[in-house]
Amino acid sequence: MKSASLVWLFAFLLAFEIAQGQSSNLTHPPGAFVQVDGSQLYYQECGGGPTAVVLLHDGVANSAVWDDVWPSFCKEFHTIRYDRRGYGRSPETKKPYYEADDLAALLSDRKVTQAALVASSHGGNVALNFAVRYPAQVSDLVLIGPAANGFPYSEHFLQAQIPFQNAKDPAKVRVESEYLIAPGNDAARERLRSILTASPQDFSHKDMPLPEKPVFPFVQNLHIPTLILVGSADIADNQAVAGALVMAIPGANRVVLPNTGHLMYLEEPEIFYALVSRFLKLHSF
Repeated sequence: MKSASLVWLFAFLLAFEIAQGQSSNLTHPPGAFVQVDGSQLYYQECGGGPTAVVLLHDGVANSAVWDDVWPSFCKEFHTIRYDRRGYGRSPETKKPYYEADDLAALLSDRKVTQAALVASSHGGNVALNFAVRYPAQVSDLVLIGPAANGFPYSEHFLQAQIPFQNAKDPAKVRVESEYLIAPGNDAARERLRSILTASPQDFSHKDMPLPEKPVFPFVQNLHIPTLILVGSADIADNQAVAGALVMAIPGANRVVLPNTGHLMYLEEPEIFYALVSRFLKLHSF
């Protein structure tokens, strides 16, 4: 286990100018739907690099959260992002399902035999469940403020969700949260507001994911290059999960990104992409 210092962090930023230069020339490709057991998943696919990357969104909003880094991923990697059931353009589920099976179905449909999973929050939980079940199909793991089955929520975290659950305007409560977006990152806060306002179903959809077994202690058997990113302003539960995973996954590295919260790719997209792309290139080429 290695806990990366800020020196390690800024070494990754060498990729900045490349990432910034790439983003202006690409547009979003049209999306499509893949049939999964009892539902559909909306996805987008781009790029033709030798490494396949799947972006798994958090539990707050849909795959539009990747918009600021999507063009850069498309330039260098074969990239797929999708809306989980009930989020964005994917219809809500009509029956119980395993989230990891949905990811497996998408990869099978796109004929991807192995991929790097770049996964945020609850998406990180999906990625971990998938990696435990199908380790040969995962080349790399990048987990951003991850959740993890078997790691109980604290009372502090549960109390922090009450204003959202009782809100007449849940988007407003989410946008004002200081652990989702760190104080001072006003542009990212407005970006989150626009995503949530455009997709109110992200708050209201019914969901019936079937429970997976706790990932601890099974993650200690993973031999997959793993980078764990967490914002310095993220809530304590996600900080704790990040710490537990970096101790449990052999060879895992952790970076704490200053002045960011739970959704760092909205707050510091260039730094985020530089970190992730350098990590993937070190292990995948």
